[in-house]
Amino acid sequence: MVPRPPGMSHDDRHLQVLALAEELFARDGFHHVSMDDIAEQAGVSKPVLYRHFPSKLDLYLAVVDRRGDALVAAVDAELARAEADASAGGQEIIRAIIAAFVQFVEQAGQTSSLIFESDVTRDAEVKDRVESASHRTAEAICRSLRALTGLSQHEADLLAEVLVAMAQVTATSRFRPTVIGTDEAVDLVARLAWGGLRSVVTELAED
Repeated sequence: MVPRPPGMSHDDRHLQVLALAEELFARDGFHHVSMDDIAEQAGVSKPVLYRHFPSKLDLYLAVVDRRGDALVAAVDAELARAEADASAGGQEIIRAIIAAFVQFVEQAGQTSSLIFESDVTRDAEVKDRVESASHRTAEAICRSLRALTGLSQHEADLLAEVLVAMAQVTATSRFRPTVIGTDEAVDLVARLAWGGLRSVVTELAED
């Protein structure tokens, strides 16, 4: 059991448990981690742990929300930066989206799997929470696509979801052996995505 640092506040303890749970859930999966494991690793009694989180599922969802918020913040920040650059074109904005996912995974490491590859998605409520970050990032991307291309809401919704999937695959490729560097991968996928998107927009305008 890890001893509690002297003077640790309730909020600090809350964050400590969340950070620890992230690592355990990402490494071992929801079903293979118990509240006993978390309490022991955090250096708290189970009653104290349950005062912070009423159940293991509540703790898991709090972890998922925390990771999801970090992804959404990363995408929002990169989009804002790209859109504020008057010289940025469509490819630069698409690249910013993909780069945001890559940067998130680089910082989150294996804990990114909690929102990309969760092992707890059979329950509808849990599935919605796990997928919430992807949906929120898609909404931000949709708004950017509409401003950039003039696509309809439904068209931009669909293409935003596709871009999220492409960005996620690009980001998680860091966990697989590859000879392509991170920046090269981001550039390659951004060119592919923007080339396809530009052709779609052109064809729609000609119809």
